[in-house]
Amino acid sequence: MGSDGDGRAEGVKDAARAAESNTLLRVLARCGFAANGIVHIAVGAIALAIAFGGDGDADQTGALKALAAAPLGFALLWVLAVALWALAAWHLVEGILARASGTVQHWRVRLSEWGQTVVFAALGVLAASVALGARPDAEEAAEEASRGVLSIPGGPFVLAAVGVAIGITGVVFVVMGIRRSFEQKIRVPRGAWGAAVKTLGVVGFIAKGVALAIVAVLLLIAAVRVDPETAGGLDGAMTALLALAYGPWIVGAVGVGLIAYGLFCLTRARYERL
Repeated sequence: MGSDGDGRAEGVKDAARAAESNTLLRVLARCGFAANGIVHIAVGAIALAIAFGGDGDADQTGALKALAAAPLGFALLWVLAVALWALAAWHLVEGILARASGTVQHWRVRLSEWGQTVVFAALGVLAASVALGARPDAEEAAEEASRGVLSIPGGPFVLAAVGVAIGITGVVFVVMGIRRSFEQKIRVPRGAWGAAVKTLGVVGFIAKGVALAIVAVLLLIAAVRVDPETAGGLDGAMTALLALAYGPWIVGAVGVGLIAYGLFCLTRARYERL
């Protein structure tokens, strides 16, 4: 029985190694980084528009709907969807082949890769659904999901746990930006261009981390108050920031940061260590 299990596991790893060395998957995965960058640039641009009194949904859904309204937008969304699914597949493969010393570190890397698999696969599905004509509302979906969680026994604790997990992710992004640990994932070019890439990474990772931390705070408040309408996604976080003193300036700064993160993702398409 154990031998059969070991054999199946080795077979899965062999398939993953074959996929990892596949040139087409590598190319498409790089396109996935670019696709993620385009989405973040669009989100940042919407946030800037909101900061200056405009309107829009400053989240991935809003960005995809804005892209859909552009000429041949539906075609662009399908390209983004395929690229994002390829990036999800790449992270799935990397999770299977997780290379790390020690069991704890091994599983930390594996879970991180698989978490990114889920994120990019879901974003690809969202892009495809918008290309097919769907017009989802992320904030409404977040509130409905929170309402469902809060209605079950122990729901507030579950929602709080989700908020804590998102908050930890936000902190990780901020730390990666401050410590510039993202440089381990890319081949930083030399000269002024390399310095620009590093700057985009620092600003972008910190801004994305701050945005995620605000989403986490909204979820924690919703859990404490048992009020699903308090919960929200990235657009809800922008709305909450606008209500603060100097709110438009803060939202504008986050928007600039998200654009920087998007531009950094575009550079990853070229310089990522795959």
